[in-house]
Amino acid sequence: MDERDRMPPRIAAIVTEYRENSHADVIITKFLEGCHELDVRFQPQSRIVSMYTDQVPDKDLSRGFAEKHGVPIYPTIAGALTLGTGELAVDGALLIGEHGRYPYNEKGQHCYPRRRFFEEAAAVIRRAGRPIPLFNDKHLSYTWADAEWMYDTARELKIPFMAGSSLPLTWRKPEMALDRGAPMEEALAVGFGGVESYGFHALETLQCMVERRPGGETGVRAVQALSGDAVWEAGDEGRWSWELLKAALATSPDPVEGEVKELVKQPVAFMLEYGDGFRAAVLMLKGKAREFQFATRIAGETEPSAATFWLQRGKPHAHFGLLSDAIDQMFVSGKPTHPVERTLLTTGILDRCMTSLFEDDARYETPELAITYEAPEQPRHFSWQS
Repeated sequence: MDERDRMPPRIAAIVTEYRENSHADVIITKFLEGCHELDVRFQPQSRIVSMYTDQVPDKDLSRGFAEKHGVPIYPTIAGALTLGTGELAVDGALLIGEHGRYPYNEKGQHCYPRRRFFEEAAAVIRRAGRPIPLFNDKHLSYTWADAEWMYDTARELKIPFMAGSSLPLTWRKPEMALDRGAPMEEALAVGFGGVESYGFHALETLQCMVERRPGGETGVRAVQALSGDAVWEAGDEGRWSWELLKAALATSPDPVEGEVKELVKQPVAFMLEYGDGFRAAVLMLKGKAREFQFATRIAGETEPSAATFWLQRGKPHAHFGLLSDAIDQMFVSGKPTHPVERTLLTTGILDRCMTSLFEDDARYETPELAITYEAPEQPRHFSWQS
């Protein structure tokens, strides 16, 4: 065993901006200082040894944390991965392309530079001929083309690659875990906030559950996004279930009182048709919902199964603790702790749904989203009772 094998994995942090409550803060700060809040006990085994910040806001935190922890900040992504030597010198990288001043396109998608971050890191890895684990925060990109390229490049270079949201890992109230092969008949997730930014979280809430249906994930063959009264009409027509919505909302620990149709002025629905014929929906209900929720109907059961995927409001955003731990475990083992294909699929669904909204709620066949994978045998998430 050489000296490098005995050292904690050395990690580069590549971020858009690092300010209070940004995703850089709620993840990188935990890697620098740990997290001991609620039932989260995260003390990383890997070590941040370099940073790159694409933007430096007025209330930047990166310089203060870098000085406090002796972490150099490099002017380029390549510099952060090579520690200024010109040769790959780290054992993994956190790519956090969330927050900062970046444009929106005509579809309302926030054009974060996630492909650029990945592409520059992959170029260093290609030259070195030594793959290192990479984590990409949230969806892979705002476009399917970029996401597909990132996934294919990671496979070509044999990069252990992981991505996604904290939602699949957070607390569920009441506790809810589905065995692989759970005979789901239909499913629904509820979200709030921005259609793209929080719609991704709602899709990951849905996908981490429905991927456990019999036969594993088969991908999505068609999507349609609905808006306004068309959302309620689809419910009345049975395209999504009012009963599942009621069950999901009933799990809220802090419900908003009032009728959903009266409170939600701009509803949006993502209608999903899976390759095996399974159907599911995501309802974005700003005004009524203020958590992410999931409900499903299991064959042979008389009542829906439902839960709120609970997030800590305010610092230190402890729900990022288990996500940070999952990332840390990948850096240590060299193996992803959950499938990147889940996030590849949710990225594609989100891009196609944003296109559907832009095109007046058009339905799209999505043969490119025939993404198959097996759900983790033992899903990782906090237990509400713990």
